[in-house]
Amino acid sequence: MSADLEQWYLAVEERGNPGTRLDGAHPERAYSLGNLARPLVHGSTYFAELLRVIQATGPGDLVWFTDWQSNPDQQLDDDPSIRLVDVLGSAAERGVDVRALVWRSQSRALGFSHEDHRSLGELLQERGADVRLDMRVRRNGAHHQKFVVVRHAADATRDVAYLGGIDLCHGRRDDSSHRGDPQADEISAEYGARPPWHDVQVALQGPVVADVETVFRERWDDSTPTSRNPLRRWRDAVDGLGEEQSPLPAQAPPPEPAGDHAVQLLRTYPDLGAGWAYDFAPEGERSVARGYSKAVRQARRLIYIEDQFLWGREMSEVLVAALEQNPELRLIAVLPQFPDVDGWFQRDPQLLGRIRGVLRVLLTAPERVAFYGLENHAGTPVYVHAKVCVLDDLWTSIGSDNFCRRSWTSDSELSAAVIDLGADPSGAEPQADYGRRLRLTLAAEHLDRLDVDQLTGIAAMRDADLVETMADCVDPVAMFDRFAACADALQAWHDGGKAAERPPGRLRRLPEPRLSLPRQLFAAPWYRYLHDPDGRPSRLRRRKEF
Repeated sequence: MSADLEQWYLAVEERGNPGTRLDGAHPERAYSLGNLARPLVHGSTYFAELLRVIQATGPGDLVWFTDWQSNPDQQLDDDPSIRLVDVLGSAAERGVDVRALVWRSQSRALGFSHEDHRSLGELLQERGADVRLDMRVRRNGAHHQKFVVVRHAADATRDVAYLGGIDLCHGRRDDSSHRGDPQADEISAEYGARPPWHDVQVALQGPVVADVETVFRERWDDSTPTSRNPLRRWRDAVDGLGEEQSPLPAQAPPPEPAGDHAVQLLRTYPDLGAGWAYDFAPEGERSVARGYSKAVRQARRLIYIEDQFLWGREMSEVLVAALEQNPELRLIAVLPQFPDVDGWFQRDPQLLGRIRGVLRVLLTAPERVAFYGLENHAGTPVYVHAKVCVLDDLWTSIGSDNFCRRSWTSDSELSAAVIDLGADPSGAEPQADYGRRLRLTLAAEHLDRLDVDQLTGIAAMRDADLVETMADCVDPVAMFDRFAACADALQAWHDGGKAAERPPGRLRRLPEPRLSLPRQLFAAPWYRYLHDPDGRPSRLRRRKEF
């Protein structure tokens, strides 16, 4: 199987970042073996498990996390007293080493969360945690990684890491009913006052937990100042948010094997430029872009994507090349029906990015490409924030990165690519391996196949039962056709004035992005420099390489 892994995964030298120690525990390969990966679909599922895990920690354990957005008062379950700041603060008071690297962000007046991040940091510092507001990014860039590492001093078998698209903030605690988080995060008007939210995180156990911990340690130990603005650094120092309160403890050995999954961590870090550089990535790292590009070239039957953006020519070229080279290959992408922002200054650049990405792929193979949005049973669009890619049910990625230039070159990102070495789909018993199980689980929700409040009900099913329930979607071509039939039936119901009983399913054909030529020309610089910037070194930009 090792030869197959090398076809799909990056080799150590292909990561393109000799400054990192990420692969130090397995220097002969850029991935770890013996892991267990469990997708957690929806914020409510993830928050409930994270709450249980953190509450079970004790003295000497570690709870370390990074985030793009964190709200101190975000509830982790329906109890208003179970707030993020209190759960983490209580852990710190029990003697748990609680640390956070949270993007400094911009002001709430600009639509960001700097005030909440500073408040979270100050509140946690008062209770013994160690928080740093991290602005080591390019201009107009962001720290977009969202992961949590939990390690246990007395029992490494309980060690776990979580990563994916779900921030510890308002708007994310939705479930499969898609009524939205009661603590809503306002986005564009189409999504209503309580926007429905679709997202995915992955829980990792086994040796890869130490790799995720190393990602945190590299950022924490980096000597680059946390901000280029000396006044911000001064204020952070006054508030105790600039430097660590205590040194990192020595890193424990990797946990013992926990499963049959090979996991490769893929990352993005920008070239900081102007005399600035990360110690662990002097010219940045673009293993997300390299890893996806290599894996997509191997796909022969189905590329299944759930993504927030899918913007731009660079991303579409990867998909176009795969479709052109493989006449049997199909592409299904589930995206937001509408951008998450209102106003021409924000929305037009996003529509331009979608025009440059989606339309080019559609024109390449219109009969083999399908783009969908989602709606809940009330007819409200569901905002798709998940970052999932499943290739031929073999290579599966869940992470913080989107299919856009920003995620592949400019913002910090972290994704886990998983290959299941224990699956045997050709065996006598019907079996769903990791990739197939995730694809069928997501399809079951979108097609309304199971009447459950949480997709944990699907996760508990035996493989044979899942395959039986989704029998007409096991074959990728059949799933492509089933999605089309579902979306067309729902569209006909809408077109008919909703007179009959609503057909099952939540899939809607994605509206074709439209923008007049003058508006495209005006939006182009804002798209290029604000919405989808390029964080590559100049020589790679000129060569159009990652």
